[in-house]
Amino acid sequence: MLKFAVLAATLAITTAAAAAESAPPAVLPPALAWSGASEKLIVQSGDPWITPAEASGFQATPRYDEVRDWLDKLAKASPLIWVESFGKTGAGRDLLMVRASTGGPGKPVVLVQAGIHSGEIDGKDAGLMLLRDIAVRGKSGLLDKVDLVFVPILNIDGHERSSPWNFLHVRGPEAKGTEGNARNINLNRDYAKLDTPEVRAMVALLRRLDPALYIDCHVSGGFDMQYDVTYTYAGWGKYARHRATALWLEQRFGPTVKAALTRAGHEPIIYPSPIDTRDPQKGIRYSPEGPRYSTGYGDFIGVPTVLVENHMLKPYRQRVLGTYVLLEAALKLAAQDAGRIAEAKAIDRAERPRQLLTRWAPAKQPIGWVDKFKGVAFETYHSAATGRMEQRWTGRRITFRMPIIGQKPTEAVPLPEAWLIPAAQTEVIEKLRLHGIGFETLATDRVLRVDTVRLHDVRLAPAHDGRIPVTARFTHEQSEAAIPAGTVRVASDQPLGLLAAALLEPESLDSFLAWGLFPEVLSAPAGTEDFVMAPIVDALLGSDAELCAEFVSKLAADSTFAASSKARLQWLSDRLPHRDGFSRVYPIQRVVVENWLGKM
Repeated sequence: MLKFAVLAATLAITTAAAAAESAPPAVLPPALAWSGASEKLIVQSGDPWITPAEASGFQATPRYDEVRDWLDKLAKASPLIWVESFGKTGAGRDLLMVRASTGGPGKPVVLVQAGIHSGEIDGKDAGLMLLRDIAVRGKSGLLDKVDLVFVPILNIDGHERSSPWNFLHVRGPEAKGTEGNARNINLNRDYAKLDTPEVRAMVALLRRLDPALYIDCHVSGGFDMQYDVTYTYAGWGKYARHRATALWLEQRFGPTVKAALTRAGHEPIIYPSPIDTRDPQKGIRYSPEGPRYSTGYGDFIGVPTVLVENHMLKPYRQRVLGTYVLLEAALKLAAQDAGRIAEAKAIDRAERPRQLLTRWAPAKQPIGWVDKFKGVAFETYHSAATGRMEQRWTGRRITFRMPIIGQKPTEAVPLPEAWLIPAAQTEVIEKLRLHGIGFETLATDRVLRVDTVRLHDVRLAPAHDGRIPVTARFTHEQSEAAIPAGTVRVASDQPLGLLAAALLEPESLDSFLAWGLFPEVLSAPAGTEDFVMAPIVDALLGSDAELCAEFVSKLAADSTFAASSKARLQWLSDRLPHRDGFSRVYPIQRVVVENWLGKM
C-alpha cells in the first residue's frame, strides 16, 4: 500500500506542477545536429520581406490574420501574386489561396496545400518564403512554364486554436494548431465523404484547376530516425489504382526531389510508415489507400499527388527549409515534364477498370529491404504512469536492415454496369455531384435485372471523424425489379468510375455505407403481435422441410438461440417470402454484368 501511496503522491505533484506551467515540460529526445546549404534561403534580420517565422528564428508561426496581411502586402508589391478566397471554413473564415503566375493561358498548375492538420504547419512557412523569393527575390523564372497555387492553411479553424499542448510529438513551433477542424473532424479523412466545408472547397478547387501536381504538406508521427524530409504517394506507388501517374511519381518525382534535397544538405527517403513504433525493426508498411486521404483521392481521380511527411523530431527551421527545397524542385520538374504528366493523366483517365480491390492483408514475407536504414537508438525505462517499459530515444545514430512489408489482395468486387440510386437519397446524390461523378436521372419507369445487397452481422465501429462507421457481411441477390422514374443512374464507364465504385460499392472501406451515410438500413422492420406472427411461422416450418431442418439444427447447435423466443421468432420472420424492403437492405442497386464476388 505504501508503494501505491507514494506513486499517487508523486503523480499528484507532477500533475499539479504541469498544470501550473504555461507549456509542457521539455521531454522530446535530443535533436540531431544539422546544417545544410538550404540555410542560405533564410533572409537576414531586418529584411523588409522577412517572413514571420524567419523573424522569430523559426520559434513561432504566424496566426491566420498575420498570414493574410503578409500575403496581401506581397500581392500589392508584385504583379505575379494575387490572393483570393475559395470557400469558407465551418466557423466562417475565408479559405485563402495564392496564385503565383506570369500570366498566359493554359499553363499547368502545381497545387500545394499546407495545414490540413494545422499542427503540422511546415508547408505554410516554407510556402511564404518561396512566394517571397518568386515575387521579389529573382525566382520568377520558376513560373515561366507553370503556375503555383498555394493554400497556406486548409484547417484554419483548428489553426486558430493554437496551443503549446497541441501536437506534443512535433518539435516546434512553440504553439501549434489542432488536427481536427471546428467540429473536430480530421480533414484528411474526409475526401470521400465530403462532410466538411474545407474539403468540399478543396475538391472543388481540384476540379477547377485539374493540377499537374498536387502536394499535401504534413509532419509525421512514428519513431526517431535520421531522415528529415520524407514523402510518398498513393499506395507508395506500388499499390496505386492508376499506374501511369504512379510511375511518373516513382520514376521522376521521387529521384528528382531526393537529389535536390540531398544537395541542400537534407536526408530524404520515401515515408517509412512503421508497422510498430515500439519496435522499428519490424518494418515499414506499403499498402493500398482509399479516397479518404488526399493521396488516395488524387490517385482515384488521376492527379499525381504527393504526401510530404517531415520528421516530427527535426527542428522546425530544418523542416521548413527542407519543404522549401522540395517545393522548388517540384515546380521545376512539373514545368519540365508537363507533357509527360498530361500524357500519364490521359492514360489513367481512359482506363476502365472492371474490379475494385476492397480487402488486403500483410504479406508474409517482405517485398523489399532498406539495407542501411538510418535510424536512432533507444533505451527503455519503467514508467510509473503506464506501468510498463517505455522508449527513450538517445540521439545516437545507427543503421540496420529495415524490411518493407507489402500487402496481399484478399478480396475484390466486380464493377457493375451502373448503380441505381433512389431519388430520395439526396445527400448521396449531392456528394456525387460535388465529386464531379457523372450520372443521369431516369425519365421513365424501367424494369431491369439488378443485384440487391443485404447486410448481415452489422456492427457499429467507434465514432470518429464526425461519423459512426458501419461494418457488415454482405450477400447479393439478382432479380427483376421495377425501377421508378427519377432514379439516378451512375454508369461505371466514365473517367471517375473507379471513384464511384469506391463510394458506392458496399464492400469498399471508404463507401458511403461504410462511413454510416445510410442509418435507415439499420432500423428493424415494423413488427406485429406475437400471437399473429407465431402461427404464421409455424405454418412456414410445416410447409418448408428444408427450412425446418435448418431451424432444428440451429436449435441444437446454439443453446442461447434455443432459449430465446424473440431470437427464434426473428430468425423465422426473416425467412418469410415477403421481407422488409429497407431493414438490412442496401438502398443502392447494381445493374450487373456478372453476379460474382472475386476472392483473390
